[in-house]
Amino acid sequence: MEPGRIASTMRVIAGEAKGLRLKRPAVRHLRPTSDLVRGAIFDILVSQGADISRVLDLYAGSGALGIEALSRGAHWCDFVEQDRAACAIIRENLALAGFQKRARVCCLLVEKALGRLEGPYDLVLMDPPYEDEDAVAVADRLAGSSLVGPGSTLVVEHPWRRLSADQWGPFTLVSRKRHGDTGISIYQ
Repeated sequence: MEPGRIASTMRVIAGEAKGLRLKRPAVRHLRPTSDLVRGAIFDILVSQGADISRVLDLYAGSGALGIEALSRGAHWCDFVEQDRAACAIIRENLALAGFQKRARVCCLLVEKALGRLEGPYDLVLMDPPYEDEDAVAVADRLAGSSLVGPGSTLVVEHPWRRLSADQWGPFTLVSRKRHGDTGISIYQ
């Protein structure tokens, strides 16, 4: 195994890359979204008929959430991650899945990326580090930006003990689920 890497147990759950094992970066502050939670997120999105054509994956980590969206039919995904090792893993995972022509990896702080990206996105996935106090300000800024529009869906993964707001700008909470210590809040 290469230095800086750890064995992966993450896999793509459904779609054209179903079963593909994804690599994950050996970075302490990254907490990969489990297969169970990823599956629950997309089950909710499917049941609500959410559009996932154009996706933004913020705090992307390994890229597993955005790659799952691409596997399930998204036409495009922008991945935003500040850690350079994680960005390299996202690129590797995109190549493994054959999705590199349908994606872009932006290796910079989420706060900076919000001013550089062009929307609107149909689906925004946010899985910030649980200890990141700035994530609420990012969600507030995102909700009032041109990166989202009518019909956009926002998915926020958070610690269950710290429930997210019921409203973010024009976004209203439509679903909140618990999986162990992980909370999933979905807004439209």
